[in-house]
Amino acid sequence: MAVLKLFPTDYTLALLLLALFLYLVVSLIRWGIPRNFPPGPTPLPLIGNLHQLDLKKLGWSLTGLAEKYGSVFSVEFGPSKAVVLTGYDAVKDALVNHADQFSGRPHLPIFDTVSFQSGVIFSNGKLWRENRKFVISALRGFGMGKKSVEDRISEEASFLVNVFESHKGQPFETAQIMYLALYNFYPTLGFLIPSRRKIIQNFVKVHEIFEGFFKAAKETLSENSIQTLSEALILRHQQELGGEDLESKKKDIVVTITDLFTAGTETTSTTLCWGLLLMVNHPEIQRKVQDEIDRVIGAGRFPRTEDQRHMPYTEAVIHEIQRFANIVPILPHSTTEDTHFRGYFLPKGTYVIPLLTSVLYDKTQWEKPHQFNPAHFLDTDGNFVKRDAFMPFSAGRRVCAGEALAKVELFLFFTTLLQKFHFQAPPGMTDLDISPRTDLVSNPKPHRVCAVSR
Repeated sequence: MAVLKLFPTDYTLALLLLALFLYLVVSLIRWGIPRNFPPGPTPLPLIGNLHQLDLKKLGWSLTGLAEKYGSVFSVEFGPSKAVVLTGYDAVKDALVNHADQFSGRPHLPIFDTVSFQSGVIFSNGKLWRENRKFVISALRGFGMGKKSVEDRISEEASFLVNVFESHKGQPFETAQIMYLALYNFYPTLGFLIPSRRKIIQNFVKVHEIFEGFFKAAKETLSENSIQTLSEALILRHQQELGGEDLESKKKDIVVTITDLFTAGTETTSTTLCWGLLLMVNHPEIQRKVQDEIDRVIGAGRFPRTEDQRHMPYTEAVIHEIQRFANIVPILPHSTTEDTHFRGYFLPKGTYVIPLLTSVLYDKTQWEKPHQFNPAHFLDTDGNFVKRDAFMPFSAGRRVCAGEALAKVELFLFFTTLLQKFHFQAPPGMTDLDISPRTDLVSNPKPHRVCAVSR
């Protein structure tokens, strides 16, 4: 206390009050943190650790923190606390070895607003389990893995070829950009974030479209002739409800259809966009793929899934595109019960980020993680090899329900496009920018390519 005699009385009181205030702030910050919770960087009041994170490259920021705090650590996004899992070992341990405990989905305000906690992506508990089981069954019923769906994909690929041909070798835009707000961390300030309103407006429009499908399917529904996923969903709920009004289930039906449409089309189209961009920047790899296409398929027919097993180099390139592009690096989970994990305690409902960026770029798993290198998926004899750390579709209970369909789409679209076209940069350019537009949904920056008929 002798030090305080150096200050006048007014300053002494002010310093005591300031010290008390800081003590209370720190106490409030630490209050509510369970014993043996994962460590992490010290947060500031209100903003948490946001000042230490690059929100445009969030995955890489979190990966950087792992170098100091380990493979399991905590961060605070404003008032929201999360546990981050990094590296193949920790992520696999959580999602596969402790699959049930980490199978929850946290309540994210922006997605709660547009999904009503229904559907198959952002629902939880019994509703999620039932919806997921139904979706997988329905996809199989509509031909996933069968010739019928392959024919439909090939037909769509031919339409895409026509669009590319219409540009007659001139540069055209391929990238699509998606933004997500900070709204998830500060829902009460959502009115200040313009993109939040745009996201909600877009989802409202999508829901309106699928409500039209819902209405049409109700009017034409025949139990003996189910032609669409909408009809299958309606029939399922009709059977569950008996004579009750189906309108009570309309939100879940519409959101489930929207989930499948947006997740399936966005991820596949974005991966293909990355693939063409990388082919432009790596013409030697593009030539090797085309040589394999010419040797196995030729020019007289469309590719088929049965060609895949004879095309190890093309298969390796597609896998490396998915690894390198890192399309969905962050899709949060939550604990479904009090969980003891790797020496730490995570209470039920803990917001968990299994950081797929850190898995797909794990230097202990990949020889050249920061390079686009198809050799990651080839042995010394040129045969395709699977890699355990290949997790673009995530893993465990929440692994992508449409993974099998997405793989078929990627192979057929990619090989069809490279069969028909050689992709190159616009005149006067060489390499194109391969840095992503955002690190929440990893889209390429806007760019143009030329598709020259082969």
